Amino acid sequence: MKDLVLLEKLRHHPCLYLSMEQKKNTRPRVAIIGGGFGGIQLAKKLKNAPVDVLMIDKHNYHTFQPLLYQVAGGAIAADSIGFPLRRIFTRQKNFRFALADVKKINPESNTLDTDIGTIYYDYLAIATGSNTNFFGNKEIEHFAMPMKNIPEALNLRSLILQNLEMSLVSKDPEEKAALMTFVVVGGGPTGVELSGALAEMRELILMKDYHGLRKHSMKVYLVEGKAELLAAFSPKASAKAKQFLQDMDVTIYNSVHVESYNGYLLKIDNGTTILTRNVLWAAGVKGEIPEGIPAENIARGNRILVDEYNKVKGYENIYAIGDVAAMITDEFPNGHPGVAPVAIQQGQNLGENVYRMFERKPLVPFKYKDKGSLATIGRNKAVADLGKLHFQGFFAWLVWGLVHIMSLAGFTNKGIIFFSWAINYFTKNSDNRLIVRQFDTETRKTNPEVR
Repeated sequence: MKDLVLLEKLRHHPCLYLSMEQKKNTRPRVAIIGGGFGGIQLAKKLKNAPVDVLMIDKHNYHTFQPLLYQVAGGAIAADSIGFPLRRIFTRQKNFRFALADVKKINPESNTLDTDIGTIYYDYLAIATGSNTNFFGNKEIEHFAMPMKNIPEALNLRSLILQNLEMSLVSKDPEEKAALMTFVVVGGGPTGVELSGALAEMRELILMKDYHGLRKHSMKVYLVEGKAELLAAFSPKASAKAKQFLQDMDVTIYNSVHVESYNGYLLKIDNGTTILTRNVLWAAGVKGEIPEGIPAENIARGNRILVDEYNKVKGYENIYAIGDVAAMITDEFPNGHPGVAPVAIQQGQNLGENVYRMFERKPLVPFKYKDKGSLATIGRNKAVADLGKLHFQGFFAWLVWGLVHIMSLAGFTNKGIIFFSWAINYFTKNSDNRLIVRQFDTETRKTNPEVR
Protein backbone atom coordinates (compact mmCIF):
# COMPACT_ATOMS: atom_id res chain seq x y z
CA MET A 1 0.00 0.00 0.00
CA LYS A 2 2.86 2.37 0.88
CA ASP A 3 4.48 1.63 -2.49
CA LEU A 4 1.27 2.60 -4.29
CA VAL A 5 1.06 5.87 -2.36
CA LEU A 6 4.68 6.64 -3.18
CA LEU A 7 4.12 5.86 -6.85
CA GLU A 8 1.15 8.22 -6.94
CA LYS A 9 3.25 11.00 -5.39
CA LEU A 10 5.98 10.48 -7.93
CA ARG A 11 3.50 10.64 -10.78
CA HIS A 12 2.16 14.03 -9.73
CA HIS A 13 5.41 15.53 -8.41
CA PRO A 14 8.21 15.25 -10.95
CA CYS A 15 10.45 17.34 -8.70
CA LEU A 16 10.16 14.67 -5.99
CA TYR A 17 11.22 12.07 -8.53
CA LEU A 18 14.19 14.18 -9.53
CA SER A 19 15.19 14.65 -5.89
CA MET A 20 14.96 10.93 -5.04
CA GLU A 21 16.79 9.92 -8.21
CA GLN A 22 19.60 12.23 -7.18
CA LYS A 23 19.87 10.61 -3.76
CA LYS A 24 19.98 7.11 -5.22
CA ASN A 25 22.64 7.95 -7.80
CA THR A 26 26.23 8.33 -6.64
CA ARG A 27 27.23 10.49 -9.61
CA PRO A 28 27.13 14.26 -9.06
CA ARG A 29 24.37 16.20 -10.75
CA VAL A 30 25.12 19.23 -12.90
CA ALA A 31 21.98 21.36 -13.12
CA ILE A 32 21.84 23.82 -16.03
CA ILE A 33 19.23 26.59 -15.88
CA GLY A 34 18.45 27.62 -19.45
CA GLY A 35 18.36 25.95 -22.86
CA GLY A 36 19.99 28.73 -24.85
CA PHE A 37 23.25 28.64 -26.77
CA GLY A 38 25.45 28.39 -23.67
CA GLY A 39 23.36 25.82 -21.82
CA ILE A 40 23.13 23.54 -24.85
CA GLN A 41 26.88 23.65 -25.51
CA LEU A 42 27.67 22.87 -21.87
CA ALA A 43 25.26 19.92 -21.79
CA LYS A 44 26.68 18.54 -25.06
CA LYS A 45 30.24 18.88 -23.77
CA LEU A 46 29.35 16.81 -20.69
CA LYS A 47 28.09 13.86 -22.75
CA ASN A 48 30.90 11.55 -21.60
CA ALA A 49 31.54 13.15 -18.20
CA PRO A 50 30.97 11.13 -14.99
CA VAL A 51 27.97 13.32 -14.11
CA ASP A 52 24.21 13.44 -14.55
CA VAL A 53 23.08 16.50 -16.51
CA LEU A 54 19.73 18.09 -15.70
CA MET A 55 18.61 21.00 -17.88
CA ILE A 56 15.78 23.18 -16.56
CA ASP A 57 13.88 25.63 -18.73
CA LYS A 58 10.41 27.18 -18.74
CA HIS A 59 10.17 26.40 -22.48
CA ASN A 60 10.70 22.95 -23.97
CA TYR A 61 12.46 24.36 -27.01
CA HIS A 62 15.61 26.25 -27.97
CA THR A 63 15.09 29.59 -29.74
CA PHE A 64 17.42 30.81 -32.48
CA GLN A 65 17.16 34.46 -31.43
CA PRO A 66 19.08 36.07 -34.33
CA LEU A 67 16.10 35.40 -36.62
CA LEU A 68 13.33 36.58 -34.30
CA TYR A 69 13.00 39.79 -36.29
CA GLN A 70 12.10 37.76 -39.40
CA VAL A 71 9.32 36.04 -37.46
CA ALA A 72 8.08 39.47 -36.36
CA GLY A 73 8.15 40.71 -39.94
CA GLY A 74 6.32 37.67 -41.30
CA ALA A 75 9.25 36.48 -43.43
CA ILE A 76 9.52 33.05 -41.78
CA ALA A 77 7.38 30.79 -39.60
CA ALA A 78 7.95 30.81 -35.83
CA ASP A 79 8.39 27.02 -35.65
CA SER A 80 11.37 27.18 -37.99
CA ILE A 81 13.58 28.92 -35.40
CA GLY A 82 12.53 26.75 -32.45
CA PHE A 83 13.77 23.22 -31.79
CA PRO A 84 12.72 20.77 -29.03
CA LEU A 85 15.38 20.56 -26.34
CA ARG A 86 14.70 16.89 -25.68
CA ARG A 87 15.24 16.16 -29.38
CA ILE A 88 18.72 17.71 -29.29
CA PHE A 89 19.79 15.27 -26.56
CA THR A 90 17.90 12.13 -27.62
CA ARG A 91 21.07 10.03 -27.68
CA GLN A 92 22.77 11.52 -24.64
CA LYS A 93 22.28 8.96 -21.88
CA ASN A 94 23.30 11.18 -18.96
CA PHE A 95 20.89 13.98 -19.91
CA ARG A 96 17.49 14.78 -18.36
CA PHE A 97 15.17 17.72 -18.93
CA ALA A 98 12.68 19.38 -16.58
CA LEU A 99 10.06 21.84 -17.83
CA ALA A 100 10.07 24.28 -14.94
CA ASP A 101 10.48 27.93 -14.00
CA VAL A 102 13.25 28.44 -11.45
CA LYS A 103 12.07 30.90 -8.80
CA LYS A 104 15.00 30.88 -6.39
CA ILE A 105 18.50 29.48 -5.95
CA ASN A 106 19.37 28.26 -2.46
CA PRO A 107 23.19 27.98 -2.37
CA GLU A 108 23.28 26.97 1.29
CA SER A 109 21.30 23.79 0.59
CA ASN A 110 22.27 23.23 -3.07
CA THR A 111 18.61 23.37 -4.11
CA LEU A 112 16.41 25.23 -6.55
CA ASP A 113 12.86 26.36 -5.81
CA THR A 114 10.79 25.88 -8.96
CA ASP A 115 7.14 25.87 -9.92
CA ILE A 116 7.24 22.05 -9.86
CA GLY A 117 8.95 21.90 -6.46
CA THR A 118 12.49 21.55 -5.11
CA ILE A 119 15.33 20.30 -7.28
CA TYR A 120 18.75 19.31 -5.93
CA TYR A 121 22.11 19.92 -7.56
CA ASP A 122 25.79 19.32 -6.88
CA TYR A 123 27.00 21.81 -9.48
CA LEU A 124 24.91 24.62 -10.93
CA ALA A 125 25.34 26.48 -14.21
CA ILE A 126 23.18 29.59 -14.68
CA ALA A 127 22.61 30.10 -18.40
CA THR A 128 19.37 32.07 -18.27
CA GLY A 129 20.35 34.64 -20.90
CA SER A 130 18.95 38.15 -21.01
CA ASN A 131 15.72 40.04 -21.34
CA THR A 132 14.70 43.46 -22.64
CA ASN A 133 15.95 46.42 -20.62
CA PHE A 134 13.57 49.37 -20.44
CA PHE A 135 15.88 51.16 -17.98
CA GLY A 136 13.19 51.50 -15.32
CA ASN A 137 10.66 53.36 -17.48
CA LYS A 138 7.39 51.58 -16.71
CA GLU A 139 5.34 53.55 -19.25
CA ILE A 140 7.66 52.59 -22.10
CA GLU A 141 7.79 49.02 -20.81
CA HIS A 142 3.99 48.83 -21.05
CA PHE A 143 3.52 50.35 -24.50
CA ALA A 144 6.69 49.48 -26.43
CA MET A 145 7.12 46.07 -28.05
CA PRO A 146 10.05 43.88 -27.00
CA MET A 147 11.34 40.96 -29.05
CA LYS A 148 13.44 38.51 -27.03
CA ASN A 149 11.49 35.29 -27.55
CA ILE A 150 9.06 33.63 -29.96
CA PRO A 151 5.82 34.71 -28.19
CA GLU A 152 7.02 38.34 -28.21
CA ALA A 153 7.96 38.11 -31.90
CA LEU A 154 4.48 36.75 -32.68
CA ASN A 155 2.91 39.57 -30.66
CA LEU A 156 4.90 42.06 -32.69
CA ARG A 157 3.87 40.42 -35.95
CA SER A 158 0.22 40.61 -34.91
CA LEU A 159 0.55 44.28 -33.93
CA ILE A 160 2.20 45.23 -37.24
CA LEU A 161 -0.40 43.43 -39.34
CA GLN A 162 -3.36 44.56 -37.22
CA ASN A 163 -2.30 48.18 -37.48
CA LEU A 164 -1.91 47.95 -41.25
CA GLU A 165 -5.42 46.46 -41.43
CA MET A 166 -6.79 49.23 -39.20
CA SER A 167 -5.10 51.91 -41.29
CA LEU A 168 -7.13 50.72 -44.28
CA VAL A 169 -10.43 51.57 -42.55
CA SER A 170 -9.43 54.50 -40.33
CA LYS A 171 -11.20 57.74 -41.26
CA ASP A 172 -9.03 59.89 -38.97
CA PRO A 173 -5.95 61.09 -40.95
CA GLU A 174 -3.87 61.56 -37.79
CA GLU A 175 -4.71 58.10 -36.47
CA LYS A 176 -4.09 56.57 -39.89
CA ALA A 177 -0.64 58.16 -39.97
CA ALA A 178 0.14 56.90 -36.46
CA LEU A 179 -0.88 53.36 -37.42
CA MET A 180 1.51 53.44 -40.37
CA THR A 181 4.45 54.95 -38.48
CA PHE A 182 7.06 52.55 -37.08
CA VAL A 183 9.78 53.60 -34.65
CA VAL A 184 12.62 51.18 -33.89
CA VAL A 185 14.58 52.12 -30.77
CA GLY A 186 18.15 50.80 -30.69
CA GLY A 187 20.78 50.81 -33.43
CA GLY A 188 22.47 47.49 -32.70
CA PRO A 189 22.16 44.46 -35.02
CA THR A 190 18.54 43.75 -33.98
CA GLY A 191 17.41 47.34 -34.49
CA VAL A 192 19.19 47.71 -37.81
CA GLU A 193 17.87 44.39 -39.15
CA LEU A 194 14.34 45.14 -37.97
CA SER A 195 14.39 48.61 -39.57
CA GLY A 196 15.59 47.10 -42.82
CA ALA A 197 12.86 44.46 -42.73
CA LEU A 198 10.15 47.08 -42.22
CA ALA A 199 11.52 49.23 -45.04
CA GLU A 200 11.62 46.18 -47.28
CA MET A 201 8.01 45.33 -46.39
CA ARG A 202 7.01 48.86 -47.36
CA GLU A 203 8.82 48.62 -50.69
CA LEU A 204 7.87 45.10 -51.79
CA ILE A 205 4.63 44.15 -50.05
CA LEU A 206 2.58 47.11 -48.82
CA MET A 207 0.92 48.18 -52.07
CA LYS A 208 0.78 44.60 -53.35
CA ASP A 209 -1.23 43.26 -50.40
CA TYR A 210 -2.87 46.34 -48.91
CA HIS A 211 -4.71 48.01 -51.78
CA GLY A 212 -5.47 51.58 -50.87
CA LEU A 213 -2.26 52.17 -48.88
CA ARG A 214 0.69 54.04 -50.37
CA LYS A 215 4.40 53.53 -49.73
CA HIS A 216 5.02 57.18 -48.93
CA SER A 217 2.45 56.95 -46.09
CA MET A 218 4.41 54.30 -44.19
CA LYS A 219 7.21 55.88 -42.14
CA VAL A 220 10.13 54.01 -40.57
CA TYR A 221 12.33 55.68 -37.95
CA LEU A 222 15.43 54.37 -36.18
CA VAL A 223 16.46 56.00 -32.88
CA GLU A 224 19.94 55.30 -31.48
CA GLY A 225 21.67 56.76 -28.43
CA LYS A 226 25.19 56.46 -29.82
CA ALA A 227 26.71 58.60 -32.55
CA GLU A 228 26.76 55.66 -34.97
CA LEU A 229 24.79 52.53 -35.77
CA LEU A 230 26.27 49.09 -35.07
CA ALA A 231 28.74 50.59 -32.61
CA ALA A 232 30.51 47.25 -32.07
CA PHE A 233 31.29 46.96 -35.79
CA SER A 234 34.09 48.62 -37.76
CA PRO A 235 33.56 52.28 -38.71
CA LYS A 236 33.24 51.30 -42.37
CA ALA A 237 30.54 48.71 -41.65
CA SER A 238 28.70 51.14 -39.39
CA ALA A 239 28.72 53.87 -42.03
CA LYS A 240 27.65 51.45 -44.77
CA ALA A 241 24.74 50.13 -42.70
CA LYS A 242 23.54 53.69 -42.16
CA GLN A 243 23.84 54.41 -45.88
CA PHE A 244 21.88 51.24 -46.75
CA LEU A 245 19.05 52.27 -44.41
CA GLN A 246 18.97 55.85 -45.63
CA ASP A 247 18.80 54.60 -49.23
CA MET A 248 15.77 52.57 -48.12
CA ASP A 249 14.17 55.80 -46.80
CA VAL A 250 14.61 55.05 -43.09
CA THR A 251 14.85 58.24 -41.01
CA ILE A 252 17.71 57.87 -38.51
CA TYR A 253 18.27 59.83 -35.29
CA ASN A 254 21.70 59.36 -33.69
CA SER A 255 22.95 60.58 -30.30
CA VAL A 256 19.40 60.87 -28.94
CA HIS A 257 17.26 59.00 -26.42
CA VAL A 258 13.56 58.31 -26.04
CA GLU A 259 12.14 60.29 -23.15
CA SER A 260 8.62 58.88 -23.09
CA TYR A 261 5.99 56.96 -25.02
CA ASN A 262 2.34 56.72 -24.00
CA GLY A 263 1.11 54.42 -26.75
CA TYR A 264 0.53 57.28 -29.19
CA LEU A 265 3.07 60.08 -28.70
CA LEU A 266 6.80 59.37 -28.60
CA LYS A 267 9.14 62.09 -27.33
CA ILE A 268 12.87 62.21 -28.07
CA ASP A 269 15.28 64.31 -26.00
CA ASN A 270 16.26 66.43 -29.02
CA GLY A 271 12.75 67.92 -29.02
CA THR A 272 11.34 65.65 -31.74
CA THR A 273 7.87 64.15 -31.24
CA ILE A 274 6.42 61.34 -33.35
CA LEU A 275 2.82 60.14 -33.46
CA THR A 276 2.98 56.36 -33.69
CA ARG A 277 1.15 53.21 -32.65
CA ASN A 278 4.26 51.08 -33.25
CA VAL A 279 7.34 51.41 -31.07
CA LEU A 280 9.68 48.43 -31.35
CA TRP A 281 12.20 48.32 -28.51
CA ALA A 282 15.70 46.96 -29.22
CA ALA A 283 17.65 49.42 -27.10
CA GLY A 284 19.15 47.24 -24.42
CA VAL A 285 19.20 44.00 -22.49
CA LYS A 286 19.66 42.90 -18.88
CA GLY A 287 20.49 39.54 -17.38
CA GLU A 288 17.69 37.19 -16.29
CA ILE A 289 18.67 36.10 -12.79
CA PRO A 290 16.60 33.94 -10.44
CA GLU A 291 16.35 35.15 -6.86
CA GLY A 292 19.10 33.97 -4.53
CA ILE A 293 22.28 35.56 -5.90
CA PRO A 294 23.51 38.27 -3.46
CA ALA A 295 23.33 41.87 -4.67
CA GLU A 296 27.09 42.32 -4.29
CA ASN A 297 27.54 39.66 -6.98
CA ILE A 298 25.41 41.58 -9.51
CA ALA A 299 27.17 43.88 -11.97
CA ARG A 300 25.88 46.53 -14.35
CA GLY A 301 23.17 45.24 -16.66
CA ASN A 302 21.92 42.81 -14.00
CA ARG A 303 24.72 40.34 -14.82
CA ILE A 304 26.38 37.96 -12.37
CA LEU A 305 30.03 38.60 -11.57
CA VAL A 306 32.19 35.58 -12.42
CA ASP A 307 35.92 34.83 -12.42
CA GLU A 308 38.00 33.71 -15.41
CA TYR A 309 36.55 30.19 -15.09
CA ASN A 310 32.93 31.45 -15.09
CA LYS A 311 32.61 30.62 -11.40
CA VAL A 312 30.28 32.93 -9.47
CA LYS A 313 32.33 34.87 -6.96
CA GLY A 314 31.92 33.53 -3.43
CA TYR A 315 30.79 30.04 -4.46
CA GLU A 316 32.66 26.85 -5.31
CA ASN A 317 29.93 25.02 -7.23
CA ILE A 318 27.90 27.75 -8.97
CA TYR A 319 28.78 29.04 -12.43
CA ALA A 320 27.23 31.51 -14.88
CA ILE A 321 27.72 31.62 -18.66
CA GLY A 322 26.51 33.67 -21.60
CA ASP A 323 24.54 36.92 -21.44
CA VAL A 324 23.88 36.58 -17.72
CA ALA A 325 27.60 36.42 -16.84
CA ALA A 326 29.88 39.44 -16.31
CA MET A 327 33.53 38.42 -16.61
CA ILE A 328 35.39 41.69 -16.03
CA THR A 329 38.83 41.82 -17.67
CA ASP A 330 41.21 44.49 -18.97
CA GLU A 331 40.10 43.65 -22.50
CA PHE A 332 36.40 43.60 -21.55
CA PRO A 333 35.95 46.08 -18.65
CA ASN A 334 32.15 45.84 -18.96
CA GLY A 335 32.08 42.09 -19.53
CA HIS A 336 31.89 40.24 -22.81
CA PRO A 337 29.31 41.23 -25.45
CA GLY A 338 25.92 39.54 -25.18
CA VAL A 339 26.19 37.53 -28.37
CA ALA A 340 25.76 33.84 -29.14
CA PRO A 341 29.46 33.06 -29.81
CA VAL A 342 30.39 34.17 -26.27
CA ALA A 343 27.75 31.89 -24.73
CA ILE A 344 28.76 28.97 -26.95
CA GLN A 345 32.45 29.31 -26.16
CA GLN A 346 31.85 29.75 -22.42
CA GLY A 347 29.65 26.64 -22.38
CA GLN A 348 32.34 24.64 -24.15
CA ASN A 349 35.10 25.96 -21.88
CA LEU A 350 33.13 25.24 -18.70
CA GLY A 351 32.36 21.73 -19.94
CA GLU A 352 36.05 21.09 -20.55
CA ASN A 353 36.86 22.36 -17.05
CA VAL A 354 34.37 19.92 -15.52
CA TYR A 355 36.43 17.05 -16.96
CA ARG A 356 39.59 18.71 -15.64
CA MET A 357 38.08 19.03 -12.16
CA PHE A 358 37.41 15.29 -11.98
CA GLU A 359 40.84 14.52 -13.41
CA ARG A 360 42.46 16.93 -10.93
CA LYS A 361 44.04 18.94 -13.73
CA PRO A 362 44.51 22.74 -13.78
CA LEU A 363 41.48 24.60 -15.07
CA VAL A 364 41.67 26.57 -18.31
CA PRO A 365 40.64 30.24 -18.05
CA PHE A 366 38.13 31.46 -20.60
CA LYS A 367 39.49 33.38 -23.56
CA TYR A 368 37.01 34.73 -26.07
CA LYS A 369 37.86 34.15 -29.72
CA ASP A 370 36.02 36.80 -31.70
CA LYS A 371 35.22 35.27 -35.08
CA GLY A 372 33.60 38.43 -36.39
CA SER A 373 30.23 40.12 -36.74
CA LEU A 374 27.50 40.10 -39.37
CA ALA A 375 24.32 42.12 -39.85
CA THR A 376 21.83 42.24 -42.69
CA ILE A 377 19.89 45.32 -43.73
CA GLY A 378 17.55 43.68 -46.20
CA ARG A 379 17.57 42.09 -49.61
CA ASN A 380 21.14 41.78 -50.97
CA LYS A 381 22.43 44.14 -48.27
CA ALA A 382 24.62 43.19 -45.31
CA VAL A 383 27.84 44.18 -43.56
CA ALA A 384 30.53 41.79 -42.38
CA ASP A 385 33.54 42.18 -40.08
CA LEU A 386 35.40 38.86 -40.11
CA GLY A 387 38.81 39.36 -38.57
CA LYS A 388 40.80 41.59 -40.89
CA LEU A 389 38.20 41.16 -43.63
CA HIS A 390 35.59 43.90 -43.92
CA PHE A 391 33.08 43.76 -46.75
CA GLN A 392 29.53 44.87 -47.48
CA GLY A 393 26.76 44.28 -49.97
CA PHE A 394 25.64 41.14 -51.77
CA PHE A 395 28.54 38.84 -50.81
CA ALA A 396 28.21 39.84 -47.15
CA TRP A 397 24.50 39.03 -47.42
CA LEU A 398 25.29 35.54 -48.77
CA VAL A 399 27.79 34.92 -45.97
CA TRP A 400 25.26 36.14 -43.39
CA GLY A 401 22.63 33.71 -44.75
CA LEU A 402 25.02 30.75 -44.84
CA VAL A 403 26.25 31.34 -41.28
CA HIS A 404 22.72 31.62 -39.91
CA ILE A 405 21.45 28.51 -41.70
CA MET A 406 24.41 26.45 -40.49
CA SER A 407 23.88 27.70 -36.93
CA LEU A 408 20.24 26.58 -36.73
CA ALA A 409 19.41 23.51 -34.67
CA GLY A 410 18.02 20.59 -36.65
CA PHE A 411 18.27 19.59 -40.31
CA THR A 412 14.55 20.24 -40.84
CA ASN A 413 14.83 23.84 -39.62
CA LYS A 414 17.83 24.45 -41.85
CA GLY A 415 15.85 23.20 -44.86
CA ILE A 416 12.72 25.17 -43.99
CA ILE A 417 14.65 28.42 -43.59
CA PHE A 418 16.63 27.86 -46.80
CA PHE A 419 13.53 27.20 -48.90
CA SER A 420 11.57 30.01 -47.21
CA TRP A 421 14.33 32.46 -48.03
CA ALA A 422 14.63 31.16 -51.60
CA ILE A 423 10.88 31.49 -52.20
CA ASN A 424 10.80 34.95 -50.59
CA TYR A 425 13.76 36.08 -52.68
CA PHE A 426 12.34 35.09 -56.04
CA THR A 427 8.72 36.01 -55.33
CA LYS A 428 9.53 39.14 -53.29
CA ASN A 429 6.80 38.00 -50.92
CA SER A 430 6.11 35.56 -48.09
CA ASP A 431 3.26 33.40 -46.81
CA ASN A 432 3.77 33.97 -43.07
CA ARG A 433 1.94 37.23 -42.51
CA LEU A 434 -0.76 35.62 -40.37
CA ILE A 435 -2.63 37.08 -37.41
CA VAL A 436 -3.01 33.75 -35.62
CA ARG A 437 -3.68 35.41 -32.28
CA GLN A 438 -5.06 38.88 -31.69
CA PHE A 439 -2.83 41.30 -29.79
CA ASP A 440 -4.79 43.60 -27.46
CA THR A 441 -3.18 47.03 -27.69
CA GLU A 442 -4.79 48.17 -24.42
CA THR A 443 -3.84 45.28 -22.13
CA ARG A 444 -0.71 44.44 -24.22
CA LYS A 445 -1.68 40.82 -23.99
CA THR A 446 -2.62 38.16 -26.52
CA ASN A 447 -6.20 37.23 -27.27
CA PRO A 448 -6.26 33.73 -28.83
CA GLU A 449 -9.64 34.36 -30.41
CA VAL A 450 -8.95 36.16 -33.67
CA ARG A 451 -11.64 38.59 -34.72
